[in-house]
Amino acid sequence: MFRLKRFGRTGSLMMNRQKSFESHRPTLYLVPTPIGNRQEMTERALKILESVDCIAAEDTRNTRTLLQMYGIHTPLISHHEHNQAQSIQQITDRLAQGQSLAVVSDAGYPLISDPGQNLVRRILEQGYPVVSVSGANAALNALVASGLDCHHYVFYGFLDHKSSHRKKELERLATIPFTMIFYEAPHRIEATLKDILEVLGDRNMCLARELTKVHEEYLRGTVSEILEVAASCKGEMVIVIEGAVKKEDPDMDQLAQKVLKYAETMRLKDAAAQVSKEYNVSKNQLYQMALQQKDN
Repeated sequence: MFRLKRFGRTGSLMMNRQKSFESHRPTLYLVPTPIGNRQEMTERALKILESVDCIAAEDTRNTRTLLQMYGIHTPLISHHEHNQAQSIQQITDRLAQGQSLAVVSDAGYPLISDPGQNLVRRILEQGYPVVSVSGANAALNALVASGLDCHHYVFYGFLDHKSSHRKKELERLATIPFTMIFYEAPHRIEATLKDILEVLGDRNMCLARELTKVHEEYLRGTVSEILEVAASCKGEMVIVIEGAVKKEDPDMDQLAQKVLKYAETMRLKDAAAQVSKEYNVSKNQLYQMALQQKDN
Protein backbone atom coordinates (compact mmCIF):
# COMPACT_ATOMS: atom_id res chain seq x y z
CA MET A 1 0.00 0.00 0.00
CA PHE A 2 1.37 3.40 -0.95
CA ARG A 3 1.38 5.91 1.88
CA LEU A 4 2.87 9.37 1.93
CA LYS A 5 2.98 12.15 4.46
CA ARG A 6 2.63 15.72 3.28
CA PHE A 7 5.66 17.80 2.41
CA GLY A 8 7.18 19.73 5.29
CA ARG A 9 6.82 23.49 5.57
CA THR A 10 10.24 24.00 4.02
CA GLY A 11 9.25 21.98 0.93
CA SER A 12 11.40 18.98 1.82
CA LEU A 13 10.13 15.45 1.27
CA MET A 14 8.67 13.71 4.27
CA MET A 15 9.21 10.02 5.00
CA ASN A 16 7.27 7.74 2.66
CA ARG A 17 7.51 4.17 1.42
CA GLN A 18 6.35 3.29 -2.08
CA LYS A 19 6.19 -0.30 -3.33
CA SER A 20 5.76 0.39 -7.02
CA PHE A 21 4.77 -3.09 -8.17
CA GLU A 22 2.40 -3.78 -5.28
CA SER A 23 0.28 -0.65 -5.63
CA HIS A 24 -3.00 -0.77 -7.53
CA ARG A 25 -3.66 2.93 -7.21
CA PRO A 26 -3.69 5.36 -10.16
CA THR A 27 -0.03 6.04 -10.97
CA LEU A 28 2.07 8.66 -12.71
CA TYR A 29 4.83 7.09 -14.84
CA LEU A 30 7.93 9.00 -15.95
CA VAL A 31 8.79 7.47 -19.32
CA PRO A 32 11.99 8.30 -21.25
CA THR A 33 11.80 8.63 -25.01
CA PRO A 34 14.64 8.24 -27.55
CA ILE A 35 17.16 11.07 -27.77
CA GLY A 36 17.56 10.48 -31.50
CA ASN A 37 17.26 6.89 -32.62
CA ARG A 38 13.59 5.94 -32.32
CA GLN A 39 14.42 2.25 -32.10
CA GLU A 40 15.70 2.76 -28.56
CA MET A 41 12.33 2.44 -26.85
CA THR A 42 12.26 -0.31 -24.23
CA GLU A 43 9.54 -2.96 -24.21
CA ARG A 44 8.38 -1.88 -20.76
CA ALA A 45 8.15 1.78 -21.80
CA LEU A 46 6.02 0.86 -24.82
CA LYS A 47 3.70 -1.28 -22.71
CA ILE A 48 3.20 1.55 -20.23
CA LEU A 49 2.51 4.12 -22.96
CA GLU A 50 -0.04 1.73 -24.44
CA SER A 51 -1.75 0.84 -21.16
CA VAL A 52 -2.09 4.22 -19.41
CA ASP A 53 -5.26 6.25 -19.83
CA CYS A 54 -3.42 9.36 -21.02
CA ILE A 55 0.05 10.66 -21.90
CA ALA A 56 1.18 14.15 -20.84
CA ALA A 57 3.67 15.30 -23.46
CA GLU A 58 6.02 18.28 -23.66
CA ASP A 59 5.27 18.48 -27.40
CA THR A 60 2.22 16.49 -28.51
CA ARG A 61 3.27 16.63 -32.17
CA ASN A 62 6.63 14.96 -31.58
CA THR A 63 5.12 12.40 -29.23
CA ARG A 64 2.30 11.57 -31.66
CA THR A 65 4.87 10.81 -34.37
CA LEU A 66 6.71 8.45 -31.99
CA LEU A 67 3.50 6.71 -30.93
CA GLN A 68 2.37 6.23 -34.51
CA MET A 69 5.65 4.45 -35.27
CA TYR A 70 4.76 1.84 -32.62
CA GLY A 71 1.03 1.71 -33.29
CA ILE A 72 0.06 3.29 -29.97
CA HIS A 73 -3.15 5.36 -29.87
CA THR A 74 -3.25 6.54 -26.24
CA PRO A 75 -4.80 10.04 -25.89
CA LEU A 76 -2.38 12.95 -25.44
CA ILE A 77 -2.52 16.14 -23.42
CA SER A 78 -0.02 18.98 -23.41
CA HIS A 79 2.23 19.51 -20.38
CA HIS A 80 5.15 21.92 -20.65
CA GLU A 81 6.83 24.78 -18.82
CA HIS A 82 4.41 27.44 -20.04
CA ASN A 83 1.11 25.71 -19.30
CA GLN A 84 2.02 23.70 -16.20
CA ALA A 85 -0.32 25.62 -13.89
CA GLN A 86 -3.29 24.32 -15.90
CA SER A 87 -1.86 20.96 -16.95
CA ILE A 88 -0.83 19.92 -13.42
CA GLN A 89 -4.40 20.46 -12.26
CA GLN A 90 -5.68 18.48 -15.23
CA ILE A 91 -3.34 15.59 -14.42
CA THR A 92 -4.26 15.52 -10.73
CA ASP A 93 -7.96 15.58 -11.67
CA ARG A 94 -7.47 12.55 -13.92
CA LEU A 95 -5.63 10.66 -11.15
CA ALA A 96 -8.50 11.47 -8.78
CA GLN A 97 -10.86 9.94 -11.34
CA GLY A 98 -8.88 6.69 -11.21
CA GLN A 99 -6.77 7.19 -14.34
CA SER A 100 -3.04 6.42 -14.67
CA LEU A 101 -0.87 8.70 -16.78
CA ALA A 102 2.59 8.78 -18.33
CA VAL A 103 4.76 11.86 -18.66
CA VAL A 104 7.19 12.19 -21.57
CA SER A 105 9.53 14.96 -22.69
CA ASP A 106 10.60 15.75 -26.25
CA ALA A 107 13.57 13.42 -25.96
CA GLY A 108 15.32 11.65 -23.11
CA TYR A 109 14.37 11.45 -19.48
CA PRO A 110 11.52 13.59 -18.11
CA LEU A 111 12.63 16.21 -15.53
CA ILE A 112 16.31 16.08 -16.59
CA SER A 113 16.81 19.66 -17.82
CA ASP A 114 13.09 19.61 -18.64
CA PRO A 115 9.95 20.80 -16.80
CA GLY A 116 8.19 18.35 -14.52
CA GLN A 117 9.49 18.80 -10.99
CA ASN A 118 6.45 20.82 -9.90
CA LEU A 119 4.18 18.12 -11.27
CA VAL A 120 5.96 15.30 -9.42
CA ARG A 121 5.87 17.21 -6.14
CA ARG A 122 2.16 17.91 -6.52
CA ILE A 123 1.37 14.28 -7.31
CA LEU A 124 3.36 13.09 -4.29
CA GLU A 125 1.54 15.62 -2.12
CA GLN A 126 -1.72 14.09 -3.32
CA GLY A 127 -0.49 10.65 -2.23
CA TYR A 128 -0.25 8.96 -5.62
CA PRO A 129 2.68 6.75 -6.71
CA VAL A 130 5.27 8.19 -9.08
CA VAL A 131 7.21 5.50 -10.96
CA SER A 132 10.28 6.03 -13.14
CA VAL A 133 11.03 3.81 -16.13
CA SER A 134 14.53 3.09 -17.46
CA GLY A 135 15.53 4.52 -20.81
CA ALA A 136 17.56 6.96 -22.86
CA ASN A 137 19.64 9.67 -21.21
CA ALA A 138 22.14 11.81 -23.14
CA ALA A 139 24.30 12.61 -20.10
CA LEU A 140 25.00 8.96 -19.27
CA ASN A 141 25.47 8.04 -22.93
CA ALA A 142 28.19 10.68 -23.21
CA LEU A 143 29.79 9.89 -19.86
CA VAL A 144 30.39 6.18 -20.37
CA ALA A 145 31.93 6.69 -23.81
CA SER A 146 33.95 9.78 -22.89
CA GLY A 147 37.06 7.98 -21.67
CA LEU A 148 36.94 9.99 -18.43
CA ASP A 149 36.36 8.71 -14.90
CA CYS A 150 32.84 7.31 -14.45
CA HIS A 151 33.07 6.24 -10.80
CA HIS A 152 32.11 9.66 -9.45
CA TYR A 153 30.46 12.36 -11.52
CA VAL A 154 28.31 15.48 -11.27
CA PHE A 155 25.50 16.23 -13.73
CA TYR A 156 24.97 20.00 -13.88
CA GLY A 157 22.73 20.41 -16.92
CA PHE A 158 22.76 23.75 -18.74
CA LEU A 159 25.09 26.53 -17.63
CA ASP A 160 23.76 30.09 -17.71
CA HIS A 161 23.54 31.62 -21.18
CA LYS A 162 25.28 34.83 -20.05
CA SER A 163 29.06 34.61 -19.94
CA SER A 164 29.44 36.56 -16.68
CA HIS A 165 26.94 34.32 -14.88
CA ARG A 166 28.36 31.21 -16.51
CA LYS A 167 31.86 32.02 -15.24
CA LYS A 168 30.55 32.41 -11.70
CA GLU A 169 28.90 28.99 -11.94
CA LEU A 170 32.15 27.48 -13.21
CA GLU A 171 34.13 29.13 -10.40
CA ARG A 172 31.90 27.34 -7.88
CA LEU A 173 32.62 24.06 -9.65
CA ALA A 174 36.35 24.58 -10.16
CA THR A 175 37.51 22.54 -7.17
CA ILE A 176 35.12 19.61 -7.57
CA PRO A 177 37.25 16.46 -8.07
CA PHE A 178 34.54 14.55 -9.99
CA THR A 179 33.86 14.34 -13.72
CA MET A 180 31.33 17.03 -14.68
CA ILE A 181 28.58 16.81 -17.30
CA PHE A 182 26.91 19.77 -18.98
CA TYR A 183 24.32 20.18 -21.72
CA GLU A 184 24.83 22.94 -24.28
CA ALA A 185 23.19 24.34 -27.39
CA PRO A 186 25.25 24.52 -30.61
CA HIS A 187 25.09 28.32 -30.91
CA ARG A 188 26.71 28.70 -27.45
CA ILE A 189 29.24 25.88 -27.52
CA GLU A 190 32.24 27.99 -28.57
CA ALA A 191 31.58 30.72 -25.99
CA THR A 192 31.00 28.13 -23.25
CA LEU A 193 34.24 26.29 -24.01
CA LYS A 194 36.14 29.60 -23.93
CA ASP A 195 34.75 30.28 -20.46
CA ILE A 196 35.57 26.73 -19.34
CA LEU A 197 39.13 27.15 -20.58
CA GLU A 198 39.49 30.46 -18.75
CA VAL A 199 38.00 29.30 -15.43
CA LEU A 200 38.76 25.56 -15.23
CA GLY A 201 41.91 25.45 -17.33
CA ASP A 202 42.90 23.21 -20.21
CA ARG A 203 41.47 19.96 -18.85
CA ASN A 204 40.75 16.72 -20.68
CA MET A 205 37.20 16.57 -21.99
CA CYS A 206 34.80 14.95 -24.42
CA LEU A 207 32.22 16.73 -26.56
CA ALA A 208 29.42 14.38 -27.62
CA ARG A 209 26.93 15.58 -30.21
CA GLU A 210 23.90 14.20 -32.03
CA LEU A 211 23.90 11.12 -29.80
CA THR A 212 22.26 8.00 -31.27
CA LYS A 213 21.60 9.85 -34.54
CA VAL A 214 23.25 9.19 -37.90
CA HIS A 215 25.72 12.07 -37.38
CA GLU A 216 26.70 11.03 -33.84
CA GLU A 217 30.21 12.19 -33.00
CA TYR A 218 32.57 12.14 -30.02
CA LEU A 219 35.39 14.68 -29.86
CA ARG A 220 37.95 13.76 -27.20
CA GLY A 221 40.94 15.88 -26.22
CA THR A 222 41.76 18.98 -24.21
CA VAL A 223 39.47 21.99 -24.01
CA SER A 224 41.79 24.04 -26.22
CA GLU A 225 41.96 21.29 -28.86
CA ILE A 226 38.21 20.90 -29.08
CA LEU A 227 37.71 24.66 -29.03
CA GLU A 228 39.55 24.84 -32.37
CA VAL A 229 36.75 22.93 -34.13
CA ALA A 230 33.75 23.67 -31.89
CA ALA A 231 32.38 26.46 -34.07
CA SER A 232 31.73 23.98 -36.89
CA CYS A 233 29.83 21.52 -34.69
CA LYS A 234 26.06 21.29 -34.92
CA GLY A 235 23.29 19.53 -33.02
CA GLU A 236 22.49 19.00 -29.35
CA MET A 237 25.66 18.63 -27.29
CA VAL A 238 26.94 17.11 -24.07
CA ILE A 239 30.18 18.35 -22.49
CA VAL A 240 32.00 15.86 -20.26
CA ILE A 241 35.05 17.31 -18.51
CA GLU A 242 37.43 15.93 -15.93
CA GLY A 243 37.26 17.14 -12.36
CA ALA A 244 39.90 19.08 -10.49
CA VAL A 245 43.12 17.13 -10.07
CA LYS A 246 44.38 17.15 -6.50
CA LYS A 247 47.83 18.65 -6.36
CA GLU A 248 50.43 16.89 -4.31
CA ASP A 249 51.57 18.72 -1.20
CA PRO A 250 54.61 20.82 -2.11
CA ASP A 251 58.02 20.16 -0.57
CA MET A 252 58.31 23.06 1.86
CA ASP A 253 62.10 22.73 2.16
CA GLN A 254 62.46 23.16 -1.59
CA LEU A 255 60.09 26.12 -1.55
CA ALA A 256 62.12 27.72 1.24
CA GLN A 257 65.19 27.36 -0.96
CA LYS A 258 63.27 29.05 -3.75
CA VAL A 259 62.47 31.93 -1.39
CA LEU A 260 66.18 32.34 -0.67
CA LYS A 261 66.92 32.39 -4.39
CA TYR A 262 64.28 35.07 -4.97
CA ALA A 263 65.72 36.95 -1.98
CA GLU A 264 68.92 37.54 -3.94
CA THR A 265 67.06 40.31 -5.80
CA MET A 266 64.37 41.33 -3.30
CA ARG A 267 63.57 41.46 0.39
CA LEU A 268 63.11 38.09 2.09
CA LYS A 269 59.53 38.91 3.09
CA ASP A 270 58.68 39.87 -0.49
CA ALA A 271 60.30 36.65 -1.74
CA ALA A 272 58.24 34.60 0.71
CA ALA A 273 55.08 36.39 -0.42
CA GLN A 274 55.88 35.69 -4.06
CA VAL A 275 56.46 31.95 -3.56
CA SER A 276 53.41 31.77 -1.29
CA LYS A 277 51.27 33.17 -4.08
CA GLU A 278 52.73 30.80 -6.69
CA TYR A 279 52.16 27.63 -4.66
CA ASN A 280 49.25 28.65 -2.41
CA VAL A 281 51.07 27.90 0.83
CA SER A 282 51.56 29.84 4.06
CA LYS A 283 53.69 32.96 3.62
CA ASN A 284 54.64 33.05 7.29
CA GLN A 285 55.70 29.40 7.29
CA LEU A 286 57.84 29.95 4.20
CA TYR A 287 59.42 33.04 5.73
CA GLN A 288 60.33 31.24 8.97
CA MET A 289 61.75 28.21 7.13
CA ALA A 290 63.77 30.44 4.81
CA LEU A 291 65.19 32.30 7.85
CA GLN A 292 66.27 28.99 9.43
CA GLN A 293 67.95 27.82 6.24
CA LYS A 294 69.66 31.16 5.85
CA ASP A 295 71.02 31.05 9.42
CA ASN A 296 72.27 27.52 8.89
